[in-house]
Amino acid sequence: MQINWQRKCRVLVTGGAGYFGLRLGRALVSQGVSVVLLDLHKPQWDTPDGTVFHQSDIRDYDSLYKICEGVDCIFHTASYGMSGPEQLRKEQVESVNVGGTNNVINVCVEKGITRLVYTSTINVTFAGKPIEEGDEDSLPCVPLDMVITHFSLFNAIIFFKGGGLLRTCVLRPSGIYGPEERRHLHRVMVSVNVERRLFSFSFGNRQAKMNWVHVDNLVLAHILAAESLTPKRNCVASGQAYFINDGESVNLFEWLTPLVSNSIYSLGD
Repeated sequence: MQINWQRKCRVLVTGGAGYFGLRLGRALVSQGVSVVLLDLHKPQWDTPDGTVFHQSDIRDYDSLYKICEGVDCIFHTASYGMSGPEQLRKEQVESVNVGGTNNVINVCVEKGITRLVYTSTINVTFAGKPIEEGDEDSLPCVPLDMVITHFSLFNAIIFFKGGGLLRTCVLRPSGIYGPEERRHLHRVMVSVNVERRLFSFSFGNRQAKMNWVHVDNLVLAHILAAESLTPKRNCVASGQAYFINDGESVNLFEWLTPLVSNSIYSLGD
């Protein structure tokens, strides 16, 4: 889908070396947008032609301030502590997700950057109990003392609404999947030792369903959100939070079956 971005638009993607950040950067460049990618780590994949990559930390305010020169819109996708052992590092999770995000907001204000799209998580509304037919109106952020991980806690703390010249929108994706994705599904495959043919497990309610989002759908949601923060779209997304998924609830076991079956089949070759 082609979005009509204004000419000479320059955007910053924090977390730009990650799986999603790079995909977002590639999509923006294809629409004629000037893209700056910022990340603490170097990309695992080739950066898209037409992008500029800066290896820096969003907690470094001075560096962030310089990198944002001439930027019109920020996509803040950088985060820490979503999965694995890093979830337990509370101080670092807070310093990146809260401190780093505060830096992004303050730079927007000081630089006069008028649009900020923040990638949050659906987990800010999840306290360990099943959610049925939940939507943005019926599911507020859970009380902070009920949030089940540090990552979710600090993402809940930094939920904000736009005001004045800074217009903001929060997107809350579910689990991301797509070509070359290695955080969600890769972790599942490794953790249950599929590669060693030890895949035999059962957990939770086998009838439970969950939502996923394809990376291309998530990219489109971010581009639409940024476009909807402009006067041309009456700034309809300003101050809003949206759940982002493929629009279909799936049974996890059934959804994983083709992946697991094909992996085991490949091992037998």
